[in-house]
Amino acid sequence: MSDEIKKDGEDFASMFEAYEAGMQDNVRVGDKIKGTVIAIDGSSVFVSTGAKRDGVIAREELQGDDGELGVAVGDEIELYVVGTGGGELKLSKAMGGKGGFEQLEQVKAAGLPVDGKVTGAVKGGFSIQIMGKRAFCPMSQLDDRFVDNAEEYVGKTFQFLIIKLEQGGRNLVVSRRELLMREKAESQAKFQEEVKEGDVVQGTVKRLAEFGAFIEVAPGVEGLCHISELSYARLENPADAVKPGDVIPVKVIEIGQAKKGGLKIGLSAKQAQQDPWETASDLFKTGDKVPGKVVRLADFGAFVEIAPGLEGLVHLSEMAFGRRVMKAEDVVKAGEAVTVAIKDIDPVKRRISLSLKEAEGDPWADVESQLSVGAEITGTVESFGKYGLFVTLLPGITGLLPKSKLAQAPKEKREEVEKAKPGDSVTLFVDEVKPAERKITLGAGQSEDAEPKDWKKHVKSGAAPQPRAASMGLLGEKLAEAMRNKKK
Repeated sequence: MSDEIKKDGEDFASMFEAYEAGMQDNVRVGDKIKGTVIAIDGSSVFVSTGAKRDGVIAREELQGDDGELGVAVGDEIELYVVGTGGGELKLSKAMGGKGGFEQLEQVKAAGLPVDGKVTGAVKGGFSIQIMGKRAFCPMSQLDDRFVDNAEEYVGKTFQFLIIKLEQGGRNLVVSRRELLMREKAESQAKFQEEVKEGDVVQGTVKRLAEFGAFIEVAPGVEGLCHISELSYARLENPADAVKPGDVIPVKVIEIGQAKKGGLKIGLSAKQAQQDPWETASDLFKTGDKVPGKVVRLADFGAFVEIAPGLEGLVHLSEMAFGRRVMKAEDVVKAGEAVTVAIKDIDPVKRRISLSLKEAEGDPWADVESQLSVGAEITGTVESFGKYGLFVTLLPGITGLLPKSKLAQAPKEKREEVEKAKPGDSVTLFVDEVKPAERKITLGAGQSEDAEPKDWKKHVKSGAAPQPRAASMGLLGEKLAEAMRNKKK
């Protein structure tokens, strides 16, 4: 009986050994493997690894910051083998947990990433907690870009590579930068295989510079979208078109090798959009009055943007009614909001002719209803020329105070006007309005001691003029009476 029990025990042991042997494969702790998610439960995700045993990874490792699981059944993922007991492979996104010097050496030799928590900023870098040990990460090795705010990293957990291991683990130096550069190289290679120039892809705006925006088009792979390629509209600042975090379509216009290694990727956001000139004729018609913004000035006029990417020219001759404009800046300035009339639009030649004066209308059309002879009016001095003082009375309406009229003005008024500079306000009188000739003559009042024209005329002829009660006064009457007595 005992012999039979002994025999059965030996058979069971040999069967268990055979089972364990059957489960053995070439997978070892530290290996990086690819697998397919085959099941998900409350705390674990099960992965078919292609080996004789399936793998399992804690669900929380695959959850994002928002708690959402980042994989689904059927997805393929890359993981590390961190254990092989219990008839299954224990998997993880990185090596971690407490380990001795020997395990640290294995991790370093295999070039495996290991989880590390940034516990604080220290002189020259950061203190990192890795596998139960304190490690040091130089400032330049924490990221693949310049670290300008150390505090934003403290308290966060990242993956690192062990680059130095000495003194039984007491001198432990790690690098995140090397891991990022490795991942970037892999991602760039994949991007170069799958994407070609001319393709349109989705990208995420990562950061802005004066000359454009850096956009991530694959994990760790960024391209530059120059400011001239961000929008069909004329931009002064990339922030006028995009902001970090925006997800936008971009066209890949260049893939090449950068001088310092890696890929040089040129992107265009505007080429991934419809050209506004293709729909310009549908949006605007000749005669339309539309709002716009002055984007730049030229010797011959001003360019006005009436829609993103659609600019038209207001020629100097279309700047204002009733006067000759020599410089565009005399009428408008860059950045100013204006209303313009569309005179002509040619999408083929990509040209739009605009007019400021037609949008405003002819101010002389109803000038007589606004300015009456004898009325007192305050205007703005334009200039003082050889003919006299030019004064802006209303938008598009300029009047002239002739020098002869100014000479007849009271002394105080004359001095006031003569001291006026362009831009100053002056108050004058309307003497004459001629809409057909687009002329308005102004006066400044008559001096009390000014001799009337008819008096000068009659003095020369020797004839006695008819007295002007308003202007001659008592002295004039006595002079006239004396001349009449002399004739008798």
